[in-house]
Amino acid sequence: MKKLLLSSLLLASTAMTSAHAADYQIDYQGAHASINFKVKHLGYSWLTGRFNKFDGQFSYDEKNIEASQITVNIDTASVDSNHAERDKHLRDTDFLDVSKFANAKFVSKKVMDMGDGKLKIIGDITLQGITKELIIDAEKIGEGDDPWGGYRAGFAGTTSIAMKDFGYKMDFGEIIFDLHIEGIRK
Repeated sequence: MKKLLLSSLLLASTAMTSAHAADYQIDYQGAHASINFKVKHLGYSWLTGRFNKFDGQFSYDEKNIEASQITVNIDTASVDSNHAERDKHLRDTDFLDVSKFANAKFVSKKVMDMGDGKLKIIGDITLQGITKELIIDAEKIGEGDDPWGGYRAGFAGTTSIAMKDFGYKMDFGEIIFDLHIEGIRK
């Protein structure tokens, strides 16, 4: 009986120590993820847009949310405001300067469980060669099996940056980001 109990405890402790966060690839190719933005245009209206090309991955374990991590790489030349001439200007030196800074990157440093599916993600964003801390208010949308035999998890979040913090030649104030991330478990 002692051997059976000892074996059961050993098996349970092995299972508990080998459990870890699941790794996910962000599903940007299937258009199940998006990085959208808006900024006031001259103080009169909102200019909206998105980045069409980005990739990344995240680790997530509902039982240990604080161990979660996310990395996102953004192709800044993929900026799309639904207006070709404006997009050309956004890619130029007044704004994204894509010839010099082709990529932006976010790397999380800390994920906090705020309860009821709400998360606070703290990390570093590098844009225009400048790195600043960024806080994303996020929420888990859901997770589960997909129709193609995979497993997915999805999150949404919002954050903002001040244009002046990243050295933009033209400064319209704050850029507000609306983020939707769906990942496929690896």
